[in-house]
Amino acid sequence: MDLTHAELSSTGPVRSNNEDFISFWEPIDAEMRRTYGSVAILADGVGGLGHGEVASQLAVQTAMKTFREAKPDTSPQQLLWQMFTAANLAVYNAGMDQREGGRMATTLVVSVFRNHEVTVGNVGDCRVYLIKPGTIQRITVDHSYVGMQMKMGILSAEEAQNSELKNVLTRSLGQDPTIRVDYFTMEVAPGDKIVQCCDGVHGSVSELEIMETVESFSPMEACRHLVSLAELHGATDNLSVQITQVDKIERLSYYRGVATYRDEDQRASPAVNDLQPDQELDRRFRIVDAINRSGMATIYRAVDLTNNQVVALKVPFMQFESDPGFHFRFEREEAIGKALNHPYILHVIPVEEKSRPYFAMELLEGQTLDHLMRRAAPMPEPDALSIGSRLCEALEYMHEHGIIHRDLKPQNIMVCRDNSLRVMDFGIAKAASMRRITFTGLTAAIGTPDYMAPEQVKGKRGDARTDIYSLGALLYEMLTGKTPFEGQNPYAIMNARLSGDPRAPRKINPNLSPQVEEILLHALARDPHDRYQTAAEMKHDLDHPQDVMVTDRHARLRSPKAWRPHNRTAWLYGLCIGIPIIIMIVALLIANHKRL
Repeated sequence: MDLTHAELSSTGPVRSNNEDFISFWEPIDAEMRRTYGSVAILADGVGGLGHGEVASQLAVQTAMKTFREAKPDTSPQQLLWQMFTAANLAVYNAGMDQREGGRMATTLVVSVFRNHEVTVGNVGDCRVYLIKPGTIQRITVDHSYVGMQMKMGILSAEEAQNSELKNVLTRSLGQDPTIRVDYFTMEVAPGDKIVQCCDGVHGSVSELEIMETVESFSPMEACRHLVSLAELHGATDNLSVQITQVDKIERLSYYRGVATYRDEDQRASPAVNDLQPDQELDRRFRIVDAINRSGMATIYRAVDLTNNQVVALKVPFMQFESDPGFHFRFEREEAIGKALNHPYILHVIPVEEKSRPYFAMELLEGQTLDHLMRRAAPMPEPDALSIGSRLCEALEYMHEHGIIHRDLKPQNIMVCRDNSLRVMDFGIAKAASMRRITFTGLTAAIGTPDYMAPEQVKGKRGDARTDIYSLGALLYEMLTGKTPFEGQNPYAIMNARLSGDPRAPRKINPNLSPQVEEILLHALARDPHDRYQTAAEMKHDLDHPQDVMVTDRHARLRSPKAWRPHNRTAWLYGLCIGIPIIIMIVALLIANHKRL
């Protein structure tokens, strides 16, 4: 198995020492990789018991030594048992020898990569995720008090995340001379990614954010972004993450007792559909050609044989068709599309009987608003207001039907050749009549950093005013040629909209009228209560800008604070310590005054 591995461990914004310890090893020789495999190890020392950093380092080093000295014919699960047993005894014995510092304990998670499988061993509350294109699956189960409550159905994932007992472990290394280990084995394919992280990361970053980050960046960049995002979300613990990308596998099989290997790598591209030009699908659609291919699906041009209309078909790659999570989200996107019937929203065509997952939609000819803005930004004020007004009409219709888009951006708006508009891509939309999208536990509203509302940055699901903020950000860029907030990375951009306001639009484009500036800043208010409450209200002002009352919002704007997680956290901790001291001093003064 050929891998690309990256890892990062940080003290985090609060702690002064790092009680996490990580390690990765793979043999240089290909034959040894077949025999032994590769291994990623992560431990999170239990600081409350003393010597947490010593326990985690000792556990990882002992487990790694056991792995490298194992007999060649040892199976992955036997190997994991040996590694955990040796590590547990090492930590237990060290704790017995250093009683003055308190007992030692640590969590430990290990992934062994061999042939076409990954075998995971786990004790504690570090986690392992398997990420395939568009999906994330949690492999491990937390050995914590709330993890036990979740397993028994007492707590939901959201309740467990907010529980005061979420860090209370029910299983760790070093507490007893024997240990119980959970084992998991799964097949992997080229392109899959395995993520190991401590509770400091998964307690601050949602599973959906982990998936989006890992899919958007290289393994090393993804590690950096996840640690930065955890700091932005207020993490108070050490932060460690390991990402292992599967580049190539050797599928092991036996012929007459002899082991044989077959290579599979990303260039083999298992994500290719079998639909060809002139082929008929369900005796209704005749394939013309492929228009576009993304990471998860192909868009085909096809003829609807019931009426000879040319349509578009979105067909997922075959390896996703059997995935329950992807299948649910795909059906959900189609269901939302079929529930909406508006001239400014992409029309989904009902198909009753299907032999495989796909959905049909109107074929749009034109360009995205993103492409238009690249050629003509800033746009003339009347043109931008006209587009904004029509988008408000589409949003008002969606909101009346209980649907929040949550990812309104130029790439999701088509400007057709007949000058009409279509809002597209309801992949993360919120529908009141449908259950929430769940990624093996945690759920969080997301969006695109340049257009996300502050409440989305905070992980809230949002409401109609969330879409209004995104539309305000979109109009701001159309009229100024700049996004409302800029920064060195997506997390700096998201932090800026939490701590301050955008630059006054007329400082960027002096040709804008004061009334239009008022509209933009009204839509971009940080507090949802200060924005337009409905898209209809915003549409009225866009249609009648001359009637908008100018309240000098630009004079009340506050510049965003620079993103310095360490300084901000230190200030907060100083405040938390200082307030009780001040209260005690005041109480003593009052008591002394009464005695006098």
